Amino acid sequence: MNLAQIKEHLKNTSKINFFLPNGSMVPEHFHVTEVGLISKHFIDCGGTIRDEKVINFQLWSANDIDHRLKSEKLLNIIHLSETKLGIPKNLEIEVEYQNETIGKYGLDFDGINFLLTQKQTACLASDSCGIPKEKLKVALSEIGTANTNASCKPGGGCC
Repeated sequence: MNLAQIKEHLKNTSKINFFLPNGSMVPEHFHVTEVGLISKHFIDCGGTIRDEKVINFQLWSANDIDHRLKSEKLLNIIHLSETKLGIPKNLEIEVEYQNETIGKYGLDFDGINFLLTQKQTACLASDSCGIPKEKLKVALSEIGTANTNASCKPGGGCC
């Protein structure tokens, strides 16, 4: 989800609820402690230089259980970040939330609630690393038959 999309959802939402990928809800008294623009300039394992930018929302839960962020307040925070930081509306949002350690999540919306989605690491240069596009699926029953030395014995050099 990008910034323009969350703004549209917030305009039509009375309560802001975030759900983690495991189905549990971020406590209702969470704070959005920061909205920022994160730039990442890096080189991948294939030698390609890359630039990535995301908008970062950091959620934090404190002991003030009477706190409840309203849609209008979050829209004001977003507007301030756009004005002061020059944050573009078309960038994807990444959400940070504290569990055992700081987790990074994607963001989705199911029509009622915001959903924190799992993010995965990946090799960005798999074509130059020699990594197959898909894991090879081999039946265990075929492993022995592919070996020319079908009578594999300890010390025989077949494994």
